[in-house]
Amino acid sequence: MKARRAFDPVLLLAAPALAYMALVFALPVLILIIGSFKGPGGPTTAAYTAFLSDAFNWRVIGNTLRVAALTSLVCLVLGYPTAVALARSRGAVQAGLLIAIILPLSVGVIVKAFAWQIVLRRDGIVSAVLVATGVWDAPQLMLFTEPGLVIGAANVFLPFMILPIYSVLKLIDPNLQASAATLGAPPLYRFFKLALPMAMPGIISGAAIVFSLSAAMYVIPTLLIGDRFQTLATLTARAFLLMRNEQLGSTTATILLVLAVSIVMLSARLVRAAGDSR
Repeated sequence: MKARRAFDPVLLLAAPALAYMALVFALPVLILIIGSFKGPGGPTTAAYTAFLSDAFNWRVIGNTLRVAALTSLVCLVLGYPTAVALARSRGAVQAGLLIAIILPLSVGVIVKAFAWQIVLRRDGIVSAVLVATGVWDAPQLMLFTEPGLVIGAANVFLPFMILPIYSVLKLIDPNLQASAATLGAPPLYRFFKLALPMAMPGIISGAAIVFSLSAAMYVIPTLLIGDRFQTLATLTARAFLLMRNEQLGSTTATILLVLAVSIVMLSARLVRAAGDSR
């Protein structure tokens, strides 16, 4: 018979935080979910049936997933090399990089979004750089476009990609790459067979965080692309604030919650699988 584990009193230290989260997060979310199933005659799934039977709402879901995926991809492309540089640097250089990555988190999202409105204008720096490099023949407006939204969102969420990858890379022995090189492994082989698999838990965690945050963002798309491009988050706000349709807002919020939880659960399984394969 398997012996029962003794209760660790240290676990009680988490009780205040768990109680706080249950009160201010779990309970409101539960009320929101219950509200999405309310009907005149009792519990019903009519709100979900009506929502999912509308082609426009499927476009909204597609917008949400596409922008979140593209933002995650941009953050990964920019964040992985930065995390590698951060993990290999030492002393003042590493401290400077950490400050440069973490300090922007202290600036509010609204401030960043308004700053990107200036950057993405027809006469903004992005348009000027693309014209100067020959990508564009004439200045163009990137504000109120999907690429502009992805660029602005990636700027806000980039630290959430860098830090998880860095936390994994800093635990890897830097001599492994040199050892593989002395054994004749070419650079691409070392990257795809050694560096990338070992960094995969951090990559998956960072991608899950950025994807979830991007799917749920409201302020950034509202300021950078406007009401003509709807996501689940902006549709939820619109249902509550403008349409005064609480059931629609509860339904869209629940669907968004299911998507976010699914991504987190999938990423947790992938992280475990990546850890077992190392």
